[in-house]
Amino acid sequence: MNSHKTIPVTTEFHPRPKGRYAKDAPGCEKSSGEVFRKQCLVPALREFDSVLVDLTGYNRYGRSFLDEAFGGLISREHFTKAELDKKLTVKHDDVESFISIINERIISAEENRLKE
Repeated sequence: MNSHKTIPVTTEFHPRPKGRYAKDAPGCEKSSGEVFRKQCLVPALREFDSVLVDLTGYNRYGRSFLDEAFGGLISREHFTKAELDKKLTVKHDDVESFISIINERIISAEENRLKE
């Protein structure tokens, strides 16, 4: 490996990501955190040494989307926080609080994983 992938969410995934699961509401089968994780994040993390997720371009990400997309990497896809710390970077040029929420959800998922 030794390669890098940037995922600009609003252009490569959906202009207005929303929802936790594909079945949450009409349209979520194309815009949910679950779909983003499965279609974009997991394949990129398995193929590339480093992945940058750029959330810039949309300012209304919900906690459920962020939790399912990023916390779900640990709780559903069996990555560890240590693996994500090495490979995953997330940014948003305008709303830094999204990064805090993502870090919080990853830490929580890791704590739950370690309890099991």
